[in-house]
Amino acid sequence: MFAPNFSFEQEQQFFLDIQQSIENQSFDRLILSQYKGELAQLEKMTFRQIELQGQATLSCLYHYPTQDMTKNYSIDEGLEKIAELLSQSKQANLFTLHEDVQLKKNKKKAMLSRQKKQAEATKIEQQHNREKHRYVQQQSPFLKHLGITDEKGQVIPSMARKWKQINKFIEIFSNAYEQIDASQQALNIVDFGSGKGYLTFALYDYLQAQNKTPLITGVELRSNLVEFCQQIADEVGFNHLDFFEGDVRSYQPAKLDVMIALHACDIATDFAIHTGIRLNASMIMCAPCCHKELRPQLKSPEVLQPMLQFGIHAGQQAEMLTDTLRALLLKAYGYETKVFEFVSLEHTSKNKMILATKRKDIQQPDTKIMQQIQALKEMYGIQKQSLELLLQDQMPIENIGCKC
Repeated sequence: MFAPNFSFEQEQQFFLDIQQSIENQSFDRLILSQYKGELAQLEKMTFRQIELQGQATLSCLYHYPTQDMTKNYSIDEGLEKIAELLSQSKQANLFTLHEDVQLKKNKKKAMLSRQKKQAEATKIEQQHNREKHRYVQQQSPFLKHLGITDEKGQVIPSMARKWKQINKFIEIFSNAYEQIDASQQALNIVDFGSGKGYLTFALYDYLQAQNKTPLITGVELRSNLVEFCQQIADEVGFNHLDFFEGDVRSYQPAKLDVMIALHACDIATDFAIHTGIRLNASMIMCAPCCHKELRPQLKSPEVLQPMLQFGIHAGQQAEMLTDTLRALLLKAYGYETKVFEFVSLEHTSKNKMILATKRKDIQQPDTKIMQQIQALKEMYGIQKQSLELLLQDQMPIENIGCKC
């Protein structure tokens, strides 16, 4: 077993607590914060224990201002990494089934504090812990109905990519869900463009396992898929999962906690984001595609003309500019926003996700960010961007339409 060399006795004891909790299977999670090491812009690290290919593994989520990165380690490698990062972090919080332990450090001393958990709370935490680590249960009946698993609960080889996408989506949702105010028992969620419902069903299943009451609506234009998904929801007893035939024009929820829009075509993504902002959603998840609105408007700045003379580069620039403006508008309206890679969908090769979590209520958009948006528009000669116009009540909802 790896043995670190710590300068503080309390820090050494904290590390021993981590080792012991892993050995006696009471480890829940470890959060290292106020990082002061060499990794630029790293804010905090969250370690959890999971199973990969039947082996106990320590999974670390590295939190950066604009993205999160996950790395998996063997137990020994993970403990070595924890020791390294612990020595470079001013605060650490260990959560086990029996107690919570906190370590705080300054230049002169380290302080260690403990809080015991009641037996019943520990039992509940253990039940929740199992579910969180697995995200989606492979034996869940909805997977068989959707053709992901066979009669024995084994993933069908041709659906392995879809199974990976489902789990990655729930992992992303789970990490973001921990950062929002999720104290309410019922969660109102709308999935625009739900398709065959793979992710919609998985999200409902996951939230049920967290003892929440998910109120989820999948919105889809194709009536055959709406009927198909609703039938499965009824058969597996997902009583608060409904499917609606329509799009963001025809389905306008009265209340919204989480807005999801994966593979929404072109400016349909803007309408979906606008719905989330307008209804003060706590979380907005988008995987945009078909970026067409800005490309015809794009005027190459002189210094970029040698690069953007090539059509593929101009298309990539228009895509990056479109999603940058969306992300900045979300930030301007009080959302912490990240843009990162996601598992590509079967509908499109695009693999970008915009994830926004509500951080503050505002009366007016942030002036500095709006100035940044205006500067980018002027640089590229952009006269019209749908999300901005929608937020300013200058664009009728009838203008939406899939241009694919």
